[in-house]
Amino acid sequence: MTPVTFVAALEQVSLPSVFNPYSDVCPEHDHATSAAIRRSNLLLYLQKAADRGIDSVWLGRDCGYRGARRTGIALTDERQLAALAEHFSIHGLEKATAGDIVAERTATEVWKMIRELRARTFLWNVFPFHPYDPQNPMSNRPHRVAEFREAEDILAALLDWLRPRVVVTLGNDAARAAARLGLKSALVRHPSYGGHLEFARALRCIYGERSKASATN
Repeated sequence: MTPVTFVAALEQVSLPSVFNPYSDVCPEHDHATSAAIRRSNLLLYLQKAADRGIDSVWLGRDCGYRGARRTGIALTDERQLAALAEHFSIHGLEKATAGDIVAERTATEVWKMIRELRARTFLWNVFPFHPYDPQNPMSNRPHRVAEFREAEDILAALLDWLRPRVVVTLGNDAARAAARLGLKSALVRHPSYGGHLEFARALRCIYGERSKASATN
């Protein structure tokens, strides 16, 4: 797999009541080149991950309508694109949507911990698209198992290529989806709905244990 072929595979997926950030254009918030910008953002992130190496992959469940649906980067809203660019020294990331910058609480908490831990992590979702209620495109719903099956090869290919030392799953839904692939992961509480303090404690524990293990080897 190469970053280019990976992004091309994402672009080909089309499912009912699922917004594909890498091929679909939102009539309310996007412009004609939005999907192309999101593909470019992801490609730049993938290439930098390959060049610099990563220590982990953090997996969310699926894209949120305030986050990766708009940016093309999992667990990253438009406000945190600058944090991603600075953290990995990525040049060329762009805001893909029209209108004002939109923030997401989950992305804020995720990036707070990345900066604190100096984590060289790749952010992804077990289902890398935005599933929504058919009556409301600007809503979030859990992906279905049948939908996950349409994208599981993409997740498997990514992990096989990146070969992270640890996979962190944010919340039970992400952990269950990862387990369907036989993937062992370190489960932490999702930072939304008041879970941010427990989320932070769990990550500090994971990274603290890994630091101790490295020091004794």
